[in-house]
Amino acid sequence: MEIASLGEFGLIDRLTQDITPKNTSTIKGIGDDCAVLHYPNKEVLVTTDMLMEGVHFDLTYIDLQHLGYKSAMVNISDIFAMNGTPRQMTVSLALSKRFSVEDLELFYSGLRRACEKWGVDIVGGDTTSSYTGLAISITCIGEADKDDIVYRSGAKDTDLICVSGDLGAAYMGLQLLEREKAVYYSQYSDLQKKLAAAKDASEISNLKSQISNLSMPDFSGKEYLLQRQLQTEARGDIVQRLREAGIRPTAMMDISDGLSSELMHICKQSGTGCRIFEKELPIDYQTAVMAEEMEMNVTTCALNGGEDYELLFTVPIGDLDKVREIDDVHLIGHITAQKYGHVLVTRDNQEFELKAQGWNPLRKQ
Repeated sequence: MEIASLGEFGLIDRLTQDITPKNTSTIKGIGDDCAVLHYPNKEVLVTTDMLMEGVHFDLTYIDLQHLGYKSAMVNISDIFAMNGTPRQMTVSLALSKRFSVEDLELFYSGLRRACEKWGVDIVGGDTTSSYTGLAISITCIGEADKDDIVYRSGAKDTDLICVSGDLGAAYMGLQLLEREKAVYYSQYSDLQKKLAAAKDASEISNLKSQISNLSMPDFSGKEYLLQRQLQTEARGDIVQRLREAGIRPTAMMDISDGLSSELMHICKQSGTGCRIFEKELPIDYQTAVMAEEMEMNVTTCALNGGEDYELLFTVPIGDLDKVREIDDVHLIGHITAQKYGHVLVTRDNQEFELKAQGWNPLRKQ
């Protein structure tokens, strides 16, 4: 179904007609000029992310349902990174004519699945046309008690540096997808050139058959890497475990642009240095195998690859025993005085300056 057949408001009605607010802080959701929210005795957290086709995602290898899920999760992750609780979300889309109503329903099914997982109400947004592809802008609103909010600026000398999950898998998943995409289109292009030059009927028929039967890549044994790239998960479970253990991080953020970049943000805003250890970086087996296959340094992938959306946080040294009791949290180093700089200690005990080399969308190519 063409979107034009419904119009903007018809499309919004179709995508949101059965959305019912679940949070008591949602007084009015979709259906008026503004959503109405009420947060008595709470601080309000607001985050916005924009995702652009061709920059942040490639529809060659991510379907719209997974894209909707990921678009929601990257915003929800920001609220958790402040030690808050996500409550509401607005969703704005710019669409080209190549998208149908059914495409948008798939996108919303993924979006809503992510929101339902963390109890987030979709309360509004906007829809407009685009001449260049799909653009997604999402705002997530959360809440936290004033004393519970964790900023990037609170790390102190001797604090422990921790990360959840493992690092580099999402980046290696992206490298795998990009490689297989290049191989597929190279084969497709070669066959199309041969077809254009072919004159014999049987040869033309054979080439058309080869094009139709181009095999899709075999990703067996690499499923975890694809999952990490295509199905982002916000680590609200880690925030909950920290609360249950009575641990309040001194600084925290999510790892979207790479561990090195995020750690440098914390150090800069806290006025500190840091010391992390290569041997303590959590790396999944599939990540290590893929890095070796691609002749890439796995530590570099773990430090600089983006989109892990794990939590990077610091805690007082007195919480060491409590942190060690939490599954899927890894101690990778400690905060130092600013004068000692930012240091990576290798497996053979050499020391190198840690540099922020994570993903930067505005960097010159």
